[in-house]
Parts: sequence; structure tokens; C-alpha cells
Amino acid sequence: MKKVDDLRLNVSLLRRKVPNLTSAARQVGLRPATVSNLCTGKISVGRAEVRTLVALASLADCSLDDLIIRGEKIEMIETKIKTLDLFAPLAKGGTVGLVARTGMGQLVVLAELFYRFKKEVYKTILLMPEGEHQGLNDLVENVEIITNTIDDTYERIANIGGDQDIMFIADRSHVITGRIQQLQENLQGVGIHSVTTFLVDLTGEVVDEDLPYGPLETLWQFDADLVARHRYPAVNPLSSTSSVLEGAHLDQEHFTIQQKALKILRRYRELRSLVNVSGIERIPTSALQTYRRGEKLEAYLTQAFYIAEPFTKKLGQAVSLQDTLNDVKEIMNGAVDSKDVSELEFIGNLQSDHLE
Repeated sequence: MKKVDDLRLNVSLLRRKVPNLTSAARQVGLRPATVSNLCTGKISVGRAEVRTLVALASLADCSLDDLIIRGEKIEMIETKIKTLDLFAPLAKGGTVGLVARTGMGQLVVLAELFYRFKKEVYKTILLMPEGEHQGLNDLVENVEIITNTIDDTYERIANIGGDQDIMFIADRSHVITGRIQQLQENLQGVGIHSVTTFLVDLTGEVVDEDLPYGPLETLWQFDADLVARHRYPAVNPLSSTSSVLEGAHLDQEHFTIQQKALKILRRYRELRSLVNVSGIERIPTSALQTYRRGEKLEAYLTQAFYIAEPFTKKLGQAVSLQDTLNDVKEIMNGAVDSKDVSELEFIGNLQSDHLE
């Protein structure tokens, strides 16, 4: 018998069988947000209503045994970008969707990731989107292979073969037509399972939809408030998630620290709304410590990027997941209570020269 906490949805099967999952879910009375949370693991299969699982199996024309699979270890790709690795890790071989309006920095994040990946063992591929988009040139400069059609993309990836890890970016327009799902199915059909796919929507329309990309392993939601306050990368920890975070896959230390950090950041945001309206003197004394530590934690999660060095004049920083976990734990335990928030902005780890 399968353990309840060791189960997950077969996301790749859902992606293949129900490419238009948003409308399909609504038609059978399912909330797209619920389906999205089940796919990324934000809601565990064990907590899902039976009728929801039965409806999904019906949509995919499969059995419950096909839909619900044992949660084999999902491998995390460490980006050394603090907020991504801590709150919404990249699932190797999965699909990640970026949800952002224009100007929130999603292309900068992708360009930075691909700059880093290019220095590793990954092949990087961009299916060129139509039109002109600010920030696209930075992305193009940091990608090894540029393609112009789905068919061309298939040929290039097939020629690389299944032994090489591949990072691939495509625009949502190819998701809407079903071509991305077909590409993924065709690649799996020839034994290529090593492609990690990044999906973006350069129109910004994606933010108004519940399930804009279909089933995902990882969701990165960008945040207008973080952008307005120049807190980059502006990925919202409270609404971004990943299937790597399911209990069966995540290291216990990571899970414990991440959950505590989310609790502090959530409360900090609530208190910050009060401060913005009435001033900090309105915060209850009992909540002041949480507010201050949340403020410092948010500042620590900012990070200087290598590709932005000519513009920001700040050296790019790569921080290992273990350093991030140690630092976040220190911040939450009060080790930097005496530091000013500005001392934590755009640093690497807490051992950097900036804090000595």
C-alpha cells in the first residue's frame, strides 16, 4: 500500500492528456487554483477531496492508479538564488511557469539563471518569441541555442540526446496551441526526459488567470509590491511553490526553516500594511520583533545578479542552499537584530565582508 505522504499527481500525464486544463477543470466544477496547488504540491494528494481526484482522472481519461503515483524523489536544481532555492526550488526535468506583468523582471531572472546554467553542464535553448520585448536581448546573449519553431526545437533537442541535461524556454503562446505539450510528449517518446522547461508570458495577461500554463512542477509568482520597493528578484515567497516542497522530497531542515520563514513573512506583510497606514507606533509591542525580523529577512532575500553588474555596480552573488538555510535561521533567531536593514540588502551570505 502506498503511503499517503508519498503520493503525488502524475503531472506529466495531466499535461499530455489535458492541455487546456483551466477550462476543462471549470467545466467539471473544479477550481483551477485547487488543481494548480495539487500539481505543484502546495496541496498534498492526501488532503485532496476524492471527487477532485476522480474528476481529474476522468478528464485525463485514466485510472486513479495512473493519476496518483508514488512520489519518487524529485531532484532539485540548486540555482544559488536564495529566494528561489528556499521557497520554490527548481524541479529537474519539470516545467516551471513564471507569472508576472511586464517590467517585473522575469526576463532578468531567466537571463541570470541561464548565465549560471551555461557555466554548468547544461545545454540551454530558447524558442524565440515573436515581437520585441525589453530584456529579451540579455536572455538571448546567455542562451547557447536559439530556435524559431517547435519542429526545429524538437530536432535540436533530439540531436543532443537524453544524456545531456537541457534547459529550455518558451513563450505561453505555444502552450495555448498545445504545441509545448506535444513537444514534451514527443521527446519522452524517444527517451528524452532530461529537459527542464521554463514558460513565460511576455504580455502580462498570465497574472489574471488561475492556471495559465496547465500543470506545473514549479510556479514563480512575481510581486508588484516587491518591484515598487526595488526588492529583486521580485519573486513572492508566499505565492510561489514547487513540487520539490512535498514532504516526501524535501529535506526536513529545509522544510522546517522554510515554513517558519513563510510564517514570519506573512505576518510581516500584514503588519507592514498597518505601518503604511498608521505608522510603526500602531504595531503592538508583542508583534514588533516579528515585524523587524520579517523586514530583515525580506532584505536578505534580495540578491545582486552577475548579468546586472554593469548597471547596478554590485558584484553578483551566488549563495548555496545550505548557507541560505543557515542565514535565514540566524535572522529568525535574532542574530542580526542589531543590524540595520540596509546592511542586509543585496548581499551574499551573512559572512560576507559587508557585515563584518
